[in-house]
Amino acid sequence: MTNAVIECILSRSAAKYYDPAATLSDEQIRDLVRIGTSAPTSFHLQNWRFIAVRTPEAKARLSPIAWNQPAITEAAVTFIVCGQLADSSVIPNRLAPLVAAGVMPEKMVPEWEIPARDLYMAYPQRQRDEAVRTGTFGAAAMIYAARSLGLGSTPMIGFDADAVHREFELAADEVPVMLLSVGSERPGNWAQKPRRPVDDVLDLV
Repeated sequence: MTNAVIECILSRSAAKYYDPAATLSDEQIRDLVRIGTSAPTSFHLQNWRFIAVRTPEAKARLSPIAWNQPAITEAAVTFIVCGQLADSSVIPNRLAPLVAAGVMPEKMVPEWEIPARDLYMAYPQRQRDEAVRTGTFGAAAMIYAARSLGLGSTPMIGFDADAVHREFELAADEVPVMLLSVGSERPGNWAQKPRRPVDDVLDLV
């Protein structure tokens, strides 16, 4: 079983070495985020934001609070992938374009908002879990999109979350889920590392 999408996924590996002279245009960065935001979110919350750290000045601010990882200065861009705490009150606004386009009947909106309120409103941990889940889905879509465009990517959790929150002025409801560097690779990166056998991780019931 193979096709171009599957081959892209199976050939991806986290890049270690980037061409520091290569850049991405703002339009290319926007395209990556547009693709990332096609990923699924609970109740169509779309509770994410992406900060594209691409200038030398911004990279210099991020690098010391991200363990001085080389990808931050060498890759064309490093996204601060932010998930927002799940908030059911935004659902009518987020669903409005679906209603306007005739995809969803207006009477269905409360059928999404009310269960979401019950699921999240009194449960801070669930709100945060959803923020992390959403940011991860978006980052994953961007990782494979980058690969399909011939670009490398490196997801990173090595950073001071509180410092990133302060330095880049994240909102109170935003969680810095991960950093994601993207750019043109230079020689020396590994192929995808072997994975555990499927039989070790799959139960058929």
